[in-house]
Order: sequence, then C-alpha cells, then structure tokens
Amino acid sequence: MSAFFKNILPKIYHEYSLNKVAAILSITGICLLIFDLGFTHIESEKDLLKNLYYLIISLGFVIVLIRSLVTSKDTPAKVILFDWTLTVSFGILLLIRTEFFLENFEFFQVFNQMGWVYLMLFLFFIREISSFKVNFKKDYLNPAQLFVTSFLLIIFIGTLLLLLPKATYSGIGLIDALFTATSAVCVTGLIVVDTGSYFTTFGQSVIMILIQLGGLGIMTFASYFSYFFRGNTSYANQLMLKDISNSEKIGEVFVVLKKILLLTFSIEAVGALFIYLNLDKAVIQSVPERIFFSVFHSISGFCNAGFSTLGNSLFESGFRFNYSLHLIIAGLFILGGIGFPILLNLFKYLRYYLLRNLQKIKNPKSERYLPWVLNLNSRIVLSTTFFLLFFGTGAFYVFEYNNTLSEHNGFGKIVTAFFGAATPRTAGFNSVDTSALNFSTLMLVFLLMWIGASPASTGGGIKTSTFALATLNFFSLAKGKDRIEVYKREVSDMSLRRAFSIISLSLLVIGFSIFLIAFYENDKDIVAIAFEAFSAYSTVGLSMGITAGLSTGSKLVLIATMFIGRVSMLTLLIAVFRNMKHLNYRYPSEEILIN
Repeated sequence: MSAFFKNILPKIYHEYSLNKVAAILSITGICLLIFDLGFTHIESEKDLLKNLYYLIISLGFVIVLIRSLVTSKDTPAKVILFDWTLTVSFGILLLIRTEFFLENFEFFQVFNQMGWVYLMLFLFFIREISSFKVNFKKDYLNPAQLFVTSFLLIIFIGTLLLLLPKATYSGIGLIDALFTATSAVCVTGLIVVDTGSYFTTFGQSVIMILIQLGGLGIMTFASYFSYFFRGNTSYANQLMLKDISNSEKIGEVFVVLKKILLLTFSIEAVGALFIYLNLDKAVIQSVPERIFFSVFHSISGFCNAGFSTLGNSLFESGFRFNYSLHLIIAGLFILGGIGFPILLNLFKYLRYYLLRNLQKIKNPKSERYLPWVLNLNSRIVLSTTFFLLFFGTGAFYVFEYNNTLSEHNGFGKIVTAFFGAATPRTAGFNSVDTSALNFSTLMLVFLLMWIGASPASTGGGIKTSTFALATLNFFSLAKGKDRIEVYKREVSDMSLRRAFSIISLSLLVIGFSIFLIAFYENDKDIVAIAFEAFSAYSTVGLSMGITAGLSTGSKLVLIATMFIGRVSMLTLLIAVFRNMKHLNYRYPSEEILIN
C-alpha cells in the first residue's frame, strides 16, 4: 500500500494532468450554478442540475483527495489544510445523499441544503482558478492599464449577470443593467431602479459581490489567492502589484494584500454583527432577511457604495430614528474612506504605543525614544478627515436645524447632522430627504462630495490629501515660502504636481458631464444636474431624485463619469500615454505671470 502512495499514485496524478481536469470541472460547476440561479427551471431540469452538481462533487472529491495524498514538500501547510477541508466537505455532501447517513446522523441534516452545494462549488472554483499561472508584463500592460481593464471586465460580467431573468422580478434593460453594474463596481450608489423591490435576492447578491470586488479591486483578490495556492510568483508580477497595492517594498506586496483582505473582512464581519443586533425585529421579522440585510449594508457601508435594499435608504420609515444603526454604518464608511495604508499605519502606531507604555511600566527609567511611526501621509489624512467631519457636522447642524433636523430630538439632531456631513464624502447613504435640503446645505454637500475620501481607499473624490496639499500651498505662497512644510517634513514637488493635476482634471470632467447632461435634459434644474454630476464623479451616490427619469444619453454620460471618477482621469491618461524614459537634459527655466 505504501508503494502505491509513493510511486503509482503520483504517476497517475501527473500523467493524467488532474489539475487541468479539476479546473474544467470547477468552471463547469460555476456555469451550471449561474444557469441554475439565473433562469427559471421546471422540476425535471432542477433534478438534472442537482445530479450534475453531485457528479462534479464526486469527481472533484476523487481529484482533491489524490492531490492531498501526493502533495510535495514545497506545498504550503495552509494549502494542504484547505485541500483536506475541501475533501472532507465534499465527502460529507456525498454521504448526505444516502438515506442511511441522514437517518443515523441527525446532526448532519443542517447540511442537507443546496446552499452548501453552491458554497462548495464556489470554493472549488476559487481553488482551481487561483492555481493558474498568470504573468503580467509591463511590455503589454502597465499598472494603470491593468487597473482600468480589470474594472471594465467586472462591469461587463456584472451587466450580463444582472440581465439574467431571475436577477429581477420583471426584467431590466441593457442600459439600466449597465448603469447598475457600473454604479456597484465603482461603489457609487446612484440607481435607476429601486434595489430592494426591483432586484431579487439573486440580483441583490450579484450587486453585493460587485460592490466588494469594486471596493477592493479584482486584482487584489486574484493576485493574493493566486499567490496563496501557488506559493510563488514572478518578479514582474510583484513589480506590477507593487504599484497597484501601494506597497513600499516589492517583498511586502503579498503581505500588504493579505492585510488588506483580513482587515476588510474583519471590519465587515464585525459591522454586520452590530447591524444585526441593532435591527428592529418588528421591522424585519425573518432571521435570514435580517442576516442578508446586515451583510449587504456592512459591505455597502465599508466599500462606500451607498447601495441599500431600502427604498429611501436610512430615511425609510422604521429606520429613520434608529440612531445606533446610523452610527454603525457611519463608522463603517468612515473606516473604509480613510484608506488601507492609513489604517495599517494607524494599527502599527497603536501597537507600538501600547508596547512602549507597557515597557515604561516595567522599566520607568528607560529612555523615551519617539520614532516616526505615524507617517506624514497618515497625519495629513487623519487631521483633514477630522476637520471635515467636525466642520461639516457643525455647518449641517446650523443650516438644517429648523429644516430636515426639526423632526429629531437633541441627540438625534447631532447624530443626523454628523451622518449628513459624513455621507457626502463618497458614502451615499441618506438619513434625510436630500431634495429638501436648504441651498446653503447643498453647497456644503457639493464641497464635501468633491473632496471625497482618502487615497487608496474604497471612496472617490479628489481625496483629502489633495485638498490638504492645495490648502497648504495657499498658506505657503502667502508666507512667501518656496516649498510646503508640514509636521517638520517637506512635501515633494511630484506630490504637489499630482494634486493640482487631479484638481484640474476633476473640474474638467465634472464640467463636461454637467454640460452634456444639461444638453440632454433641458427641462431639469441645473442644480440637480450639477448635484448628479458631482455625485457620479466622486462616487457618492446621493441624488436629488432625477436619476431614474434621465434619458439614455444622460445615463451613458453618468456611466462614463462614474467610471472615470473611480479609476481617476489621471490614471486613464497614464494608461493611454506610456511613461517616458528618464530625460537627461533640462531647459532654462523662466517665471510665468500668474496674477
């Protein structure tokens, strides 16, 4: 028997290329899954699909079992553990098919549902697809082009899925499906049809997955899982991913990706739990519905998407005065909008701070060395975010005290004002009637939408760091300085050039969007049109109620605006124009008259 495992089994495994067979089976399983969930079937078709599922599971069980038995010494322990977990899960699903197993082991009745079959097929698909070797070469695609292409691919797939018959209750047009998919992938939240009443549970699940993929980026998922199951990658891939993941060192690329995924899923899981605990059981009575609501809004909140299964978002009756729920969702989209590098750096700083204080308790006479743990980028982003939240809350409270805040009590006014000031910075949820806001409040919302979230986050806008650099530049020029200095550090000229490029390009895109929509919608109020354009570019999702009534031309303009706002116009320009090689010359410089 030992000779069989050591000699014959590995030969069978490699000779028949079972990895390729497993990949084909997993892809077939996902195609059947989409066909099953996306279309209506008669009973005979349902039975046939179920038999095909279990055929794939049976073959997959044999292949994964053989692979688990012949793993090489180089195979990581985590991959071996995953394969054995998949093998055992497949085995349980196959045993459940027998009446003897169900009759004698009642505990396993809980696994006798198709949901477990769908989950195992999905994990099988992820396992096999991630094992493919993919190399990104800068000769063909630079990081910007790869980034843009990945978003276009997700939007295309999402549109096709939303067009499936069972994704909606009464069908959906191509433009509306494209608009919804783009809004979800670009984590915007603008909608042309009501998410809760128009889309089925399957359709809402597709939107939720698109939000998750769009918020983190498909390259984050694909690259990390490929590395997880293969255990290695090429140097060219690491160079490409270094630019996409904003890693400081090439060797830290996959460590950063892992931290981003763990941080995201952890925050979303905790957020979903708190949302579930704060839901009114009288409003949503079904436990499965409360779970889905919690998960959907946690993902939508952290990814700053603004999608909600409620017709009027949090302004809906039964949720309007649930202030604890408002604070939880606000906490989610603020964390998601701060940015992954800042969150990781903040976590590093807090860990260092706690360890240093513990060391002080143990040895009070030790020297108090204060290293530069919280970097300049984090300091600028955190201080700007705090200022915008504080200033925005105060202004919203004053402007709306006798208007949209009049129906709330003292504490409720503060919470609603805080939510109203935080959500324009790309979150998209609303707890008040946006169309009823005073004009002064609308101007405040315009500014907050334009600024948006922080760099390398799930949000959009010109970003807090860009706004901060522009403001610091004003004071620097007023003081007669020839450089920007903050927190005893000097800001590089390249950062300043990028900041003003982003500002100029954003105003150009927004202005062009307003012009085109006004051309198509000459009967609409210009303030509402401008609000729509700012919301689309900054991937906010707030609206004054005109989105659903727009013409096809205006919807296409907003689709393009949302996409440009998510990937940024500067990234698109970088994708079009290849980087020039280092120039070994300089022309004489001259001053240009400005004012």
